[in-house]
Amino acid sequence: MGGGGASGGQGQGPGRGAEGRGGGAGVRRPEGRGSRREAERAGRKAGGQEGGAGRGASAVGGASARRAVFLRAQAWVRPQYAPGVLRSRLPGSRARGGTRLAATPGGRVRKWGRGGRSGPGAAEGVGGAGPGGAAGASAETMAEEEGPTVELRQRKKLKSSENKESAKEEKISDTPIPEKAPKHVLFQRFAKIFIGCLAAVTSGMMYALYLSAYHERKFWFSNRQELEREITFQGDSAIYYSYYKDMLKAPSFERGVYELTHNNKTVSLKTINAVQQMSLYPELIASVLYQATGSNEIIEPVYFYIGIVFGLQGIYVTALFVTSWLMSGTWLAGMLTVAWFIINRVDTTRIEYSIPLRENWALPYFACQIAALTGYLKSNLNTYGERFCYLLMSASTYTFMMMWEYSHYLLFLQAISLFLLDSFSLEQSDKVHEVYKIYIFSLFLGYLLQFENSALLVSPLLSLVVALMLAKCLQLNVKKGTFIAKIMKVINFYLVCILTVTLNIIMKMFVPHKENGHMLKFLEVKFGLNMTNGKSLKETITLEDGRIGGRPEIIYHVIHTILLGSLAMVIEGLKYLWTPYVCMLAAFGVCSPELWMTLFKWLRLRTVHPVLLALILSMAVPTIIGLSLWKEFFPRLMTELMELQEFYDPDTVELMTWIKRQAPVAAVFAGSPQLMGAIKLCTGWMVTSLPLYNDDDLLKRNENIYQIYSKRSAEDIYKILTSYKANYLIVEDAICNEVGTMRGCRVKDLLDIANGHVVCEEGDKLTYSKYGRFCHEVKINYSPYVNYFTRVYWNRSYFVYKINTVISFQS
Repeated sequence: MGGGGASGGQGQGPGRGAEGRGGGAGVRRPEGRGSRREAERAGRKAGGQEGGAGRGASAVGGASARRAVFLRAQAWVRPQYAPGVLRSRLPGSRARGGTRLAATPGGRVRKWGRGGRSGPGAAEGVGGAGPGGAAGASAETMAEEEGPTVELRQRKKLKSSENKESAKEEKISDTPIPEKAPKHVLFQRFAKIFIGCLAAVTSGMMYALYLSAYHERKFWFSNRQELEREITFQGDSAIYYSYYKDMLKAPSFERGVYELTHNNKTVSLKTINAVQQMSLYPELIASVLYQATGSNEIIEPVYFYIGIVFGLQGIYVTALFVTSWLMSGTWLAGMLTVAWFIINRVDTTRIEYSIPLRENWALPYFACQIAALTGYLKSNLNTYGERFCYLLMSASTYTFMMMWEYSHYLLFLQAISLFLLDSFSLEQSDKVHEVYKIYIFSLFLGYLLQFENSALLVSPLLSLVVALMLAKCLQLNVKKGTFIAKIMKVINFYLVCILTVTLNIIMKMFVPHKENGHMLKFLEVKFGLNMTNGKSLKETITLEDGRIGGRPEIIYHVIHTILLGSLAMVIEGLKYLWTPYVCMLAAFGVCSPELWMTLFKWLRLRTVHPVLLALILSMAVPTIIGLSLWKEFFPRLMTELMELQEFYDPDTVELMTWIKRQAPVAAVFAGSPQLMGAIKLCTGWMVTSLPLYNDDDLLKRNENIYQIYSKRSAEDIYKILTSYKANYLIVEDAICNEVGTMRGCRVKDLLDIANGHVVCEEGDKLTYSKYGRFCHEVKINYSPYVNYFTRVYWNRSYFVYKINTVISFQS
């Protein structure tokens, strides 16, 4: 090839340069690019040696002709072939596969077959022609013929359809992008996630430490004796902690569980399954952890117990942080949520009133379930994220259901929210029905592990989910947006409602149940009185015309918060369920750039770029709010932690001390359910009633024992107490002499109304009872009260009477 190039450069005839021998030589030599460059150098050198302007021009013209012909032929090549293989797509040419096009000195294109033979070309080239440029064009044309031939074989290996120059340019332009930009973006994402996770965990830990410090300052807990510490557990909290103590005293875990499931040492004349009726799974887990971790040598049982509850509250706050972060896309929303949660802790939690309550154990798992559900409903979540959220949601749903006997009511509201979300056709129907499957699995697994708890089978949650699954099977594939589709939505809504009510009635007919009946009646009465005040959900959740309206997780939270708010308006005591999510939604609204963008679209803001302004406000507004909250409320929180509050109840301590020292071990005490819980915890003696409201028999006992504060005769009270084998009666002066701001809501008022002793007619109260109030009359010590009851102990708050077994009628 080098010889061919040299001869061409020395001015050989055009016929020789146009023949196929040069091409054949090019095929034999593998260095296509090098041969081409050598030919060009030889042509330039020959042109320079001759020194003629014509010959130099002809050399340049030949090079231009070669390049033009090459590019023009390349423009007609098929994309599946390499640029070096120029299949003849020129007008008037018919070249078979493998045909190469070569430029002749006259500017024509000649075909070269697979064997190197030439034929007359039908395609015309573009370039200069002339005798002066024949020699240079011949050499360079032969180099051009050889170069693409070698490139053909190389580019077939690469399987590329683009030419050489464009491929090089794309490589040069694309090379820096994957090396620098992804690393920068990944670093930013990692830093954002790391800082957000660190802030979430830190917030939870700080809140748990704050609760521990506040509890210590409020009760002066570390300086109290064991009896005084146990008195701080009031009402049903005392019952829960007493069973935790029983589990620690048991010789083995199996024996402790058996004693709790066949308990006949708590309530007189009654054997109860305490694990099922009181949902004692938290106490079982806490006792196992305390003994398995060897904490009995490090920490006292009461500190370990309340420490777990405080830790769960930290998880609660962390879950709210993560949920707000997922909704808004910034961890500033999580910080703002935590700040508002702590500031409004009186309305966001019941931890200050009673630590061992079931909701204090259960609601952290519900918050984790909501955080997982929020991530699961996101549209841009990858497969691994969906699996993680699904598993976390399944585990937290079941745990929440096991921790609290009323958990299925909250899940029922959540299922309604998901049903409304599915009705809006936000392309999350499959995910919503996967959540329904989690509900069904958790209900049946809970039914089996909660000693066949029939309350779960007759729960409205199961009826609703089954109705939704049946309605899904009956749905028709109708094009969205049409009139028929809207009609089908209405029909589907009514079908679900009818199926839910029907299935619930059928389940209650065939499944024997007693649990939670009072709760259902209470809710029915409450909602029956407030049905006319319902608001349309559709007016509240129309956040259209912005990106925020198309996010299903946001729509779900709006619906769920509205339902919880409606429930809190009906039952004020449930405000702690609603307030945390109000804090979360408020933080999301302040910190979400998408919500600011939606607002700007509504306002049609054009003076400033809305995207830039949204980003600025989503960072500046929460920062300003956070600084103002820090300035105003942080000193208050520090003041609360610095103040030493003293909880001291000497009368209760004296009562418990007297019972331990003077009362027989087999004695049975009667009194208010709240006091009976404290007696069971502090002394271990048997009682007649407990502060539990999920069992009909216990409810009836509580109502009968409360008659000691009604206008009943001594004989009636005596019969009631002896029917439960009571030996001692405790009268609380705080209940007997209660002075409430709202008359008619006191315990004695409710008893008088229930017994028909007080009738209210047009504002007038008429009394129909020939007996005085028992708790007042028994203190006077006159007949017939002294015939049935003998006072054995009293102090400023409590009066203890021994129930006489032998009645002596004295005048």
